[in-house]
Amino acid sequence: MVKIVIDAGHGFNTPGKRSPDDEREWSFNNKVAKYAIAKLKTYKNVEILRVDDPTGKTDVPLTTRTTLANEWQADVYASIHHNTLADKWGSHSGIETYTMDNPTANQKSIEIAGAIHPRIVMAMGISDRGMKRANFHVLRESAMPAFLSEGGFMDSTVDILKLRDNHYLQAQGEAIAEGLAIYFKLQLLTSSVGSPILSPKEGANKLYKPSSQSLINSTSAFLKRLEKMPDGPLSPTWHDKLLKGTLTDSDAIGLLYVAIERGLLVDGK
Repeated sequence: MVKIVIDAGHGFNTPGKRSPDDEREWSFNNKVAKYAIAKLKTYKNVEILRVDDPTGKTDVPLTTRTTLANEWQADVYASIHHNTLADKWGSHSGIETYTMDNPTANQKSIEIAGAIHPRIVMAMGISDRGMKRANFHVLRESAMPAFLSEGGFMDSTVDILKLRDNHYLQAQGEAIAEGLAIYFKLQLLTSSVGSPILSPKEGANKLYKPSSQSLINSTSAFLKRLEKMPDGPLSPTWHDKLLKGTLTDSDAIGLLYVAIERGLLVDGK
């Protein structure tokens, strides 16, 4: 049994945690958390504990949250957030994922974040600000591996368009769940009619293997072009995965949708 803590950061009325148009961070966090939980429930042998207030009425103290997680003896602590830079509209943009700033004692956290961060970037289709380290309470005081995701800037004229779209918030939540599923090697439940749903190994983990070198070269060039897109460069992680032979079929399909959304495949671009 894998025990996963979900923390949708802050409360609805927490001061300062909002967009310049007064959209509350908790509202974005909560939706992503609910989508992540719904996706995690499609896997076998998973228990989920949500340590924030799911109604948003109270901002549960951080000490209470980590104490609950530690007493429950969770396997991972997932803290879901959305960022601000200057509390006024600007063109800044991007996804960040944090782990504790002690890399020696933090290897599992880094590995888990590494499975999740690029998936959030791809799901949201905005720029990659990278994996970072910080001395945040939930990272420091949790006895299990922990990460804190910042799924875009609430005061970004770029990111807010995605944050206001539930399809992107669902994609973000499912990206978190799928990253956890890959790391913990979770198996999907069977469908209601008894036919098996593809496991991560059979589906999300099926490697992308083009039949010729020319296709590999074309894929490489395609990813390099995405890395230079002015409206949010793609992380070079995906090109590295291609070269190492670890890019999956699901990754390749997702990257194609990113390219379509950004207009790379339109009008001969």
